[in-house]
Amino acid sequence: MIRLNDILEKVSRNFPGAELSLIEKAYVYTAKVHQGQVRLSGEPYLIHPLAVAAILADMKMDIATVVAGLLHDTVEDTFATLEEIEELFGTEIAALVDGLTKISKMTLATHEEQQSENFRKMLLAMSKDIRIVIIKLADRLHNMRTLQYLPPESQLKIAQETLDIYAPIAGRLGIDRIKTELEDLTLPYLHPEEYRRLMAAIAWKKEEREKYIQEVSSIILDKLSSYGLRGKVSGRLKHFYSIYRKMKAQNLDFEQVYDVIAFRLILSSVKDCYEALGIIHSLWKPIPGRFKDYIAMPKANGYQSLQTTVIGPYGERVEIQIRTEEMNRTAEEGIAAHWQYKEGKAFDPKDTKQIAWVRQLLEWHQELRDPREFIETVKIDLFPDEVYVFTPRGDVKQFPAGATPVDFAYSIHTEIGHQCVGAKVNGKIVPLRYQLRNGDMVEIVTAPGHRPSKDWLKFVKTVRARTKIRQLIKAEARDRSVDLGREICEREFKKYHLDFAKFLKSEDLKKVVGDFSFTSVDDLMAEVGYGNISCRQIVGKILPPEKLDRGKSEESRLKRLADKIRREPTGIQIRGIRDMMVRFGKCCNPLPGDRITGYITRGRGVTVHTADCPNALGGDPERLIQVSWNLQEKAVHAVRVRVTCNDKKGLLADLSTALASSDINILRAHTVTTEDRKAICDFELEVRDLKHLQGAFRNLTKLKDVLKVERMRGAASGEREEPGAEI
Repeated sequence: MIRLNDILEKVSRNFPGAELSLIEKAYVYTAKVHQGQVRLSGEPYLIHPLAVAAILADMKMDIATVVAGLLHDTVEDTFATLEEIEELFGTEIAALVDGLTKISKMTLATHEEQQSENFRKMLLAMSKDIRIVIIKLADRLHNMRTLQYLPPESQLKIAQETLDIYAPIAGRLGIDRIKTELEDLTLPYLHPEEYRRLMAAIAWKKEEREKYIQEVSSIILDKLSSYGLRGKVSGRLKHFYSIYRKMKAQNLDFEQVYDVIAFRLILSSVKDCYEALGIIHSLWKPIPGRFKDYIAMPKANGYQSLQTTVIGPYGERVEIQIRTEEMNRTAEEGIAAHWQYKEGKAFDPKDTKQIAWVRQLLEWHQELRDPREFIETVKIDLFPDEVYVFTPRGDVKQFPAGATPVDFAYSIHTEIGHQCVGAKVNGKIVPLRYQLRNGDMVEIVTAPGHRPSKDWLKFVKTVRARTKIRQLIKAEARDRSVDLGREICEREFKKYHLDFAKFLKSEDLKKVVGDFSFTSVDDLMAEVGYGNISCRQIVGKILPPEKLDRGKSEESRLKRLADKIRREPTGIQIRGIRDMMVRFGKCCNPLPGDRITGYITRGRGVTVHTADCPNALGGDPERLIQVSWNLQEKAVHAVRVRVTCNDKKGLLADLSTALASSDINILRAHTVTTEDRKAICDFELEVRDLKHLQGAFRNLTKLKDVLKVERMRGAASGEREEPGAEI
């Protein structure tokens, strides 16, 4: 159990002569406001803030951060107020506690929204003060250490969130010690069987491995000493999650994973590091392609090391990391290793490059409002395996593994990316899909006026390239929608004997734009082009009702159909939008209960597809929107079903009886008998929802001669749908 004196001793070692009374005061205050509260383990709640403060003290964080760690749950979980915290502990600590409280408060509808909002709040907190996220990581670490006391559903949810959000952020901040422990702690909950097998395999040869580590460490130390180098050598088993990930990725058993032991050499200078590398390579044969120089080219999170894998004693593969003491601190503690608390600044300016990605993510946060898109974007950036390439001038650029010349072009300038038509790698022309490799020298070929293809989104890897391409596609789609909206309005105005060009120059225009809560005519026209607003709604703002009714009879067949669709109860809800034309995709015939997505069809409102429909997935991702079933609206839906049976007399009557017992109305039936005396019966049925259809399936499969029942995709009622009509 952590005691206050343990924390005070750690802080005193890290900050000799520091004033510790503020920590003692925070301890007393926390104990008072949390009095009577217990954790699910049965321990007093005070154990948790003490543990969080101890983790922060271990990370050598400043006194304000340790105090905020003690107070981090007071405003959220007790009657304490932020004003009281500020009065007792000052503005700086109150701001840290407030940032932590805002991250915790969250009520959202979907998993994507929840993860997206969690990311956004973490990013905003990081931009204000990086210490907020460091405290949050310490909080999550202790919660994961005591996760066994929570119900199984909560264990699964928290472990997955830890793996998806907190461990990657710790990695991006370079805090490897916390990242690896968080990953390891998720294994028993996310993959319990694999975890048990892995633990059993590791325990089996524990003594043998420890003996091997001692032997290799002695050999390395003796060899370094013979060359006049002094350093420290330590060996360890790689952390569990990295072993599990390798076993999973390569479909291996534990015994087949060769490089499970890693050694770390700590030397006094960079020169000694390179000399030690030469000694190691002369001692044991290096494995080609496994050497990485992160000293000359540090990772984005500041990590520096020489990494190599060699064939060590007894033919064992051994990974060796070589670094200085300062590099080791950075590798273990990340940005916290460079902490300098001066005049309330969150971090020293020299460290701004280390978290430049936070500022980039904040830019994307402003631009990407779709939760799914934002999650995809951030995760791409949080899980990079780096590739280093050169510009023609010899500058080094870092990219995630799998990056292409298009990613390279956008990293130079947005317009270079837009105008990219080709690339040369090491002097040879390569396809734009070419995956860059370490050491490649890249040149970009451009053509003025060229614009990116939507297909580029299928292979670009960097967030910058993906975001800029989507922005341009979205802007061009909007321009087309503005033009389409103007065309629709011109035709519609003629029906009411109005001059649309004259209307655009009149004072009525400003009023109409304002009535629809837009700031410009183009915004209004774009909504007309997308089908979100009908031109008749605009005309209704400038004509009296009697003239509007007369003009209504002159509407086109397409417009009448659109209005009919709008009036029909669809059972669909579109977030933030009312009075939207809605229709169902004939390609997939979604039913209430199916997972669905909406696709904006220009001039025709929203088409609802099943979430896995190829037509929806193959369309423009910018036009997908979130929709959900409104289960309060009762409606019937047409669905096609195929029943395969053994042919016999009275078969159709049996099938009809089974469907009637399920309260199903048959709209159409078609039966064909095959040469092998099988009957293929196609039905078009009216059902309320997926559950209703599944009930009918159960009744049908109970019949003796029924072999197979399946739901058919495609247009119902014999309608033939034109290719691309839905998209």
